[in-house]
Amino acid sequence: MSDPSSPVPTGHYLVADIGGTNARFGLIDDTGVHESRIFRCADFPSLEAAAAAYLTTVPANARPRQAAFCVAGPVTGDRIEITNLRWTFSVEQVRAALGLERLKVINDFTAVALCIPRLREIDRVQVGEGSPEPGAVVGILGPGSGLGVSGLVPGPQGWTALSAEGGHITMAPISDRESAVLAQLRKTYDHVSAERVLSGPGLVNLYEALSIIDGREPARLTPAEVAEKGASGAEPHCAEAVEMFCAMLGTVAGNLALTLGARGGVYIAGGIVPKLGPVFTHSRFRKRFTEKGRMRDFLAPIPTYVITHELPAFLGLAEALAR
Repeated sequence: MSDPSSPVPTGHYLVADIGGTNARFGLIDDTGVHESRIFRCADFPSLEAAAAAYLTTVPANARPRQAAFCVAGPVTGDRIEITNLRWTFSVEQVRAALGLERLKVINDFTAVALCIPRLREIDRVQVGEGSPEPGAVVGILGPGSGLGVSGLVPGPQGWTALSAEGGHITMAPISDRESAVLAQLRKTYDHVSAERVLSGPGLVNLYEALSIIDGREPARLTPAEVAEKGASGAEPHCAEAVEMFCAMLGTVAGNLALTLGARGGVYIAGGIVPKLGPVFTHSRFRKRFTEKGRMRDFLAPIPTYVITHELPAFLGLAEALAR
């Protein structure tokens, strides 16, 4: 990623990743991301106001004419509502107000999926063996505040990112211990989806369920605390929760590879896995990925990667604008 203070080259785009809490803006071109800044959404009455505030911080001669934003919510037309945020806006009205020739708005995980063609080797870490088949379908999973799932399908006009809700598939157990955890979670949730265990809140769910099963009162921990205590081994049930998280993610990733025929590889995005580092690399993730009985030989050649780029959504937005 380019130094945010470096000169802004010409031929760049305005990009923004709008979540429920923060809005990150930047300028992007073929050399990387420039002038990246984060604004608290609560400090602004609208997306237009936040974007206008950002534009006042960039050099006058660097004002972009094209932009792409991704939002945490569905994008089905001109009127956009952002999940867990009071902002609603018209794409056309924001485009006009910001003086843009073109504004494209897409779902946030669609943007993450579209980053794949622009990743360099240093932007990803391979877990296990396998080699991608050129021009083949790619699968993407993103454990974060929820579980994003998508796929990239090649076509004459380039890559198409699937708009999917695969994070809400029913989570299946592989071991007796996992069966006991899911049974415990069913006492709280009518439907125990993959997202209920493969997300930040899901890590907490795993920790609490494991503690209760073993007759221990779980402490009130945040997802970050479960991950930290689990990765360091400081707390046994946190450590088991992290290991179970990695294994279950392997199960779901293998299911996705089978469903899509993802011979181009399966990529793990989101904020949780990259922070686990070697703990994830040496976990049961890859073993679970290939553990599909008769389909082991189909899955073994498919590579699995962790995306380590700091701003993958920005890369995906640049890909969306390049069309």
